[in-house]
Amino acid sequence: MRLHNTGWNRFVPAAAFMLATAATSFAAPLPGGTLNPLSIPKYADPLPIPAVMPQTPNAVVNGAGIDYYEIAVRQFQQQVLSTGLPATTVWGYGSVNHPGTFAYPARSIEATVNRPVRVKWLNQLVDGNGNFLRPLAPVDQTLHWANPAGDCIDGVKRTDCRGRSQLPYAGPVPVSVHLHGAHVNPDSDGFPEAWFLPAASNIDCIGAVGYPRTPSTADDFFCRGSNFGQIPGAALEDGAALFQYRNDQDASTLWFHDHSLGMTRTNVYAGPAGFYLLRGGPSDLPSGVPGGLPGGAFEIPLVIQDRSFNSDGSLFYPASRVFFDGYAGPYIGDANVESDVAPLHNPEFFGNTMVVNGKTWPFLNVEPRKYRFRILNGSDSRFLILKFRDGNVKTDFTQIGAEGGFLPAPVVLSQLLVAPAERADVIVDFSRFSPGDTLHLLNVGPDEPFGGPFPNAVQADANTTGQVMQIRVVARTSADTSTIPPLPAFTPVGNPENVRQVSLNELDSSLICVDRNNVFVPGVSPPACARRSAPFGPVTAMLGTVDPLSGLGIPQEWASPITENPALNATEMWEISNFTADAHPIHVHMVMFQVVNRQNIATGAVRGPEPGETGFKDTVVSFPGEITRIKAFYDIAGLFVWHCHILSHEDNEMMRPYCVGDPAGCSP
Repeated sequence: MRLHNTGWNRFVPAAAFMLATAATSFAAPLPGGTLNPLSIPKYADPLPIPAVMPQTPNAVVNGAGIDYYEIAVRQFQQQVLSTGLPATTVWGYGSVNHPGTFAYPARSIEATVNRPVRVKWLNQLVDGNGNFLRPLAPVDQTLHWANPAGDCIDGVKRTDCRGRSQLPYAGPVPVSVHLHGAHVNPDSDGFPEAWFLPAASNIDCIGAVGYPRTPSTADDFFCRGSNFGQIPGAALEDGAALFQYRNDQDASTLWFHDHSLGMTRTNVYAGPAGFYLLRGGPSDLPSGVPGGLPGGAFEIPLVIQDRSFNSDGSLFYPASRVFFDGYAGPYIGDANVESDVAPLHNPEFFGNTMVVNGKTWPFLNVEPRKYRFRILNGSDSRFLILKFRDGNVKTDFTQIGAEGGFLPAPVVLSQLLVAPAERADVIVDFSRFSPGDTLHLLNVGPDEPFGGPFPNAVQADANTTGQVMQIRVVARTSADTSTIPPLPAFTPVGNPENVRQVSLNELDSSLICVDRNNVFVPGVSPPACARRSAPFGPVTAMLGTVDPLSGLGIPQEWASPITENPALNATEMWEISNFTADAHPIHVHMVMFQVVNRQNIATGAVRGPEPGETGFKDTVVSFPGEITRIKAFYDIAGLFVWHCHILSHEDNEMMRPYCVGDPAGCSP
């Protein structure tokens, strides 16, 4: 969400706090928190490299050819900031049978193609007395969200609704784990409404999880039944859900993270996420052996995120819409004034530090040889444009894969665009460097919403968010026998049987008018704004359909009836029309799709996929003013979702359920 072309300045943090002194440098870093990012030492600590998540022995499950894990999310402290600064309270996943494995980001799950993985996910966000912990970041209760207490704005007691209170939520934390990119049954997809609470001592738990504890359980609300929130036949267990992943897809880089309705942004910001590396099968290549891809210590996953901190080491996350654009209300729930503006929710969030694998601005020692990096953008809103700065020696990325596995052929790129949730599998060759050389991985993407084109003219603050990590070249310990062999044969998606038109839309307030200083104009509401006022916005972004007559978007809320209903075993082309001013990373659950092309809505000009988009993907950048076409095969029946992966967008209506097959089978 960025300024509409109206002359009204409605996105001000970058303008107010980052007066430009040059094209690539700003006078002050992004705002946020009491810890000045310029005071954080850079390149003081080595890059943490996630270890492997240990399995839980289970003779019955393992005997059926299934790998088994018991993984919980817990709260703990970790040295995210540079050594010498305070530790940070975070959340992270770990094996319940191996207490030392809890980390942010989590240890990686190593899975094998066509060998299923079963995970018991546990919500253990409780304190030492067994009482529930509260969210680490402010949760806006006026959104349509999980709402465990059922305090709905319409007065009807239920979960998963808009709340009435403007106060930050202070109850137990719902979780719902999504394996991003998985070809999975709906019962194990981590549906946003299939959340569950911890089995805390101050929560009622009767057959399922309810909240709050009261003398009577008549007002308790429970998670969905076992046929919706976990695999069929699994016994109900308080604070847990049992999922199974088929792994019947190409070798690829997946990742798991929280997906709770209306609070994904705040839960993920606290830390729960990790890599899921699917290997083997005919779609993979050997690694770590002569003639294969770099492997072992020379294959490194990188999750890049932006965060902000307070001087005590705690995570900073804004607690008011004022942080985004200075608008101080009226908000939803204000007395005597009807409003549709959420008080705590920020339409986007950009942190002022860069964190890689849970460490601010780390360094990595590399030998002068080839390395394989699996790069994930785990940010809320930030698009990354990565490049190396290395003096007079040019260092490129050779991209070999994206979300769905290998590309048809390697692509050499000097810059790498990675939108939130996208993954890039790349080879970087450091063999031209000598021990003692240093180079830097930079981000030249913007400190604001990304609208294209790529490469982008607006760049991040060169002193903070424009830097990602340092590379230090050390002596080689052995010969480099790795190579980039021919990539596996690529079989494209077949011709579509149906073409579906969907839309991305941005909405202004239908109730509030403001003047040029974002000050509320009382007594005036859209569309009758006075000459010196305009509708306030942006309020929310929505997915939707396209009106066949006007060609304009028809926005749809999360709770609106399902409009996307592919037939089982159908191949569909989705034409995504972006009527907003910004690029959006659009993620479709369950399927891997192909990017077909993009078409300018105004001129009709068509362009093909970007070089790194020629393989299978689960997330695609939809640029403003364009129709982005993707095609996919829908072969698992049931209820799934598609959404923008700017987390602040998906948490406020930019997410929709979709149904594959018979709609009768898609009722949660």
